[in-house]
Amino acid sequence: MTRPVRLAINGASGRMGNALLSLLDGDARFALGHAVVAPGSPCDGQSVAPVGHGGLHYAHDWTNAPALDVVIDFSGPAALPAMLDHCLAHGTALVSGTTGMDGALEARLVDAATHIPMLRAANFSLGVVVLTRLLREAAAALPGWDLEIVEAHHGRKQDAPSGTALALGHAAAAARETTLGATAAYSRADRPGERVPGSIGFAVVRGGDIVGEHTAMLIGQGEQLELGHRATDRTIFARGALHAAYWLSARAPGQWTLDDVLAAPR
Repeated sequence: MTRPVRLAINGASGRMGNALLSLLDGDARFALGHAVVAPGSPCDGQSVAPVGHGGLHYAHDWTNAPALDVVIDFSGPAALPAMLDHCLAHGTALVSGTTGMDGALEARLVDAATHIPMLRAANFSLGVVVLTRLLREAAAALPGWDLEIVEAHHGRKQDAPSGTALALGHAAAAARETTLGATAAYSRADRPGERVPGSIGFAVVRGGDIVGEHTAMLIGQGEQLELGHRATDRTIFARGALHAAYWLSARAPGQWTLDDVLAAPR
């Protein structure tokens, strides 16, 4: 693409939105055209500062959005439908890191991917993509070993387990030719007794300003394998999302993954 990719951010005033805006400053690959915040946000109508993207102001809807190539979404389930309607109406690609959707919204997103290019990930760290690959291989190679997934995040995080932890669980379950629905043990407080063979256990830690930590523990008889990733800077997620958005802007409709992005020639 000879011109800059025309980009919008949904959830522009959040932690990830601010990280994206900071990285966009001076990034010649992109031209920011729209920055959406929640209705009633104190940012609504204010200048997108301190980056100062050409006099752009925050908006609470998509009414005056210009022509766009791709939207990066780090909002919440309530903000997704209006954004999705806009993307479908204009054929705009979508990169989304929003988690916690109900079944109906999940089905809408799956259907939308037949009409627009879409890339969804619970975690945009390229290191987590590699962690997921390694866990698939280990879970398949050690099918009889117990598997526990431990995650830690800051105290303000809403969902538990994290979307990344669930994604790791899904990947491991699929590698063992089962499903997370059939194997997950989210809490053992009401399930005393021995560990259920073949189950995938989850443990959640919340506190302070932890950016994100995920550890997959494969536990055998007399030995233990740990695969982990620790994020210390939130900008790694924003950087990964921008990399994905630039790549996705030139793709055909479909459900793309970060594995596709990493596999592409550089």
